[in-house]
Amino acid sequence: MRKLVYVLPLAVFFVLAGYFAIGLRPDHDPHALPSAMIDKPMPAFDLASLNDGPRVDAASFKGQVVVINFFASWCVPCRVEHPLLMRLAQQEHLPLIGIAYKDRTTDSRRILAQLGDPYRSIGVDADGRTGLDFGVYGVPETYVIDKTGRIRKRFVGPLDAESVKKELLPLLKELNRS
Repeated sequence: MRKLVYVLPLAVFFVLAGYFAIGLRPDHDPHALPSAMIDKPMPAFDLASLNDGPRVDAASFKGQVVVINFFASWCVPCRVEHPLLMRLAQQEHLPLIGIAYKDRTTDSRRILAQLGDPYRSIGVDADGRTGLDFGVYGVPETYVIDKTGRIRKRFVGPLDAESVKKELLPLLKELNRS
């Protein structure tokens, strides 16, 4: 029993040291949120259009590489990434589909009227069911969908110039080649 008193703290120390060593690896990103949806088919959805156009549904994007961005008018980080989305839509011709997540239609329309509309089409996910099917933790979240309808990449939080340059644009170029 006496040996256990001396060995137990030493064992706890080694367990904690191992845990921290794994967390401090150079290839470990503590901000990355893994997604079980990567390389799986995007969830089926059929949403009303924000702009009273045709319905926005998953089937209409088959055969195309698209980027789906979940946003909301009440989301401050969405406003932070919005100028970048505008630039990408105009300069890079980004095939961007918006999904207004748990937002009132009037508020979504108002914010897009103020900031500009970078989206080719916008679906309304008022109850958040489509976001839940995608695995959305919170907005903004952005998903890259390949030509076969599979989710290839997920960006959690607002896109920034570095992630667009190093990850998004090269991935889109690769997916459009194949």
